[in-house]
Amino acid sequence: MTDLAFTPALEQARLVRTKEVSPVDLVELYLQRIQQLDGQLGAYVTVMAEQAIADARAKSEIVTQNSSELPPFFGVPIGIKDLIPVAGVPCSYGVRALMEEKPASYDWGIVTRLRQAGFIILGKTATSQLGTLPFTEPPGFPPTRNPWHADYTSGGSSGGSGTAVAAGLCPIAHGSDGGGSLRIPAACCGLVGLKPSRGRVSHAPVGDRLSGIAIAGPIARTVADAAAMLDTIAGYMTGDPYWLPDPEIAFAEAARSTVGSLRIAFSTTIPPIGEASSDYSQAVLSTARLLADLGHAVTPGCPDFSELIAPFTRVWQSGIAAASIPEELLNDPVNCWLLEQTCDAGEYLQAVSKMQSVARSIVAFFSDVDVLVLPVYLHGPMKIGEWGAFSPEEIIQRVINWIAPCPPFNATGQPAITIPVGLDSNGLPIGVQLVGRTAAETTLISLAAQIEAAQPWPDRPSSQRGL
Repeated sequence: MTDLAFTPALEQARLVRTKEVSPVDLVELYLQRIQQLDGQLGAYVTVMAEQAIADARAKSEIVTQNSSELPPFFGVPIGIKDLIPVAGVPCSYGVRALMEEKPASYDWGIVTRLRQAGFIILGKTATSQLGTLPFTEPPGFPPTRNPWHADYTSGGSSGGSGTAVAAGLCPIAHGSDGGGSLRIPAACCGLVGLKPSRGRVSHAPVGDRLSGIAIAGPIARTVADAAAMLDTIAGYMTGDPYWLPDPEIAFAEAARSTVGSLRIAFSTTIPPIGEASSDYSQAVLSTARLLADLGHAVTPGCPDFSELIAPFTRVWQSGIAAASIPEELLNDPVNCWLLEQTCDAGEYLQAVSKMQSVARSIVAFFSDVDVLVLPVYLHGPMKIGEWGAFSPEEIIQRVINWIAPCPPFNATGQPAITIPVGLDSNGLPIGVQLVGRTAAETTLISLAAQIEAAQPWPDRPSSQRGL
């Protein structure tokens, strides 16, 4: 049964339809693994055992009656990042005090779509407080650890989702990305992380508080799983302020489609921050060579992000104030410091305008480029607690210097996918990100699937083999 825990989500759905396993088998397997392993890993903040078992039993009964016309992920378990409401359980946003609040009375819009696709929700996965930081160590919660090496972070803010999938505590998970928060955990944990284009996934039933920089997406074991999950959550919901039309072909179909020769740029340097460390530079260069061998036109190149850092940081940090949570409940030094930096409305709108202006120049780079290959971050993940001795201001600067390749594409709204390509000198996974033109997820998915087929990745951390 151990191998089943690391079986891709689409394959699990097939096994359910063919009655080789039941939804109850899957849920019980993952609940057992969560009980066995999560005390050391900190992937989940809430485990919905009773609800998941009840849902699995109901779905198992349905399968026995009719397995021919089931939703794509019928009976497959999933974890939901604890930044969005799931009916019947608390939504903490990484704030310990909110765990004592009343359970959510409704499902977020994409949670509804995940249920409609047949998923069974196992629980809520850990996030950094308010999704602010790219490591998941919110006060009052256990730190979320990397299954590849438990001394190190699994990234953030969707760190719990990354750990859960990598450790075989669920086959696929929901994450969100406002500055790399989905791509970073995927890279840290040797997974596929897909940040969709702005407008691809709805924020229903609420509005967008951060001028379009944040969006939900999948963290998965395979490109095909990520693409199929995007199919389930993408699309317009009533009243969305902006949205994209449906793609010409399903994203799942794109994962099975061949891609023609593309114009691909790559860079190991992120202006103005600098060069990625050796392991991470080599990962980009190796990927560029592989793409050239696969018949693509590959050349060095990268936009200049110098003018983006200040306005993006201003917009991003305003999310702390927008959450309207009293400072005494936050009790996180970084978030409390960021709250003190909150600007007035005029300054916020000036930052939005500047961010959007710089974003235009970044998007213009793609007039002659189909895909840009970059590192996900510029050096290896830090150890748990490693940055704890620094001041909040120092931590934010370290964050900027680490994850510099990610936020520009939250500002532009372009799609990006992270795929694993190797291990660093500490035995931790290395991912690279492929960035595409606006609304061109199908191209990215097809290219990522081509790379995945050319250099298969281990299905689990060595530490999890046999568990």
